[in-house]
Amino acid sequence: MAITIDGSGTITGASTLATTVASPTLTTPNINSAQFATVSGTAPLYAARAWVNFNGTGTVAIRASGNVSSITDRGTGLYTVNFTTAMPDVNYASFVCLENNGSGGDDSNTATTSFAMATRISGTVSDNDSISVSFFR
Repeated sequence: MAITIDGSGTITGASTLATTVASPTLTTPNINSAQFATVSGTAPLYAARAWVNFNGTGTVAIRASGNVSSITDRGTGLYTVNFTTAMPDVNYASFVCLENNGSGGDDSNTATTSFAMATRISGTVSDNDSISVSFFR
């Protein structure tokens, strides 16, 4: 006997099976580094542990983020990125990208729960309209 399921989830041709299949629920998997597959080549692939894109002028506001709970504005061009889930240690790498050909980097206060940074334009500590930061470990 053939068993078929139509587009509505109704099963036909099975006398001992339930007649309706519940709609499946998909969830976002939690992938750890051991499960991360290499896309091509033999070099390992690593995902960002945290990232954020925020407005650094006026009232600081996060536009989008992952594993970042908030941004603390510590004054002109000085910010602290606060992590939702702490890093395993302080040996993570950060990448800061700014609009207006500015530069940004560590403000010598790296912690597992936050990252303090300063942004500069032409060497002067300055606020910036668009700041993106990513963290890898």
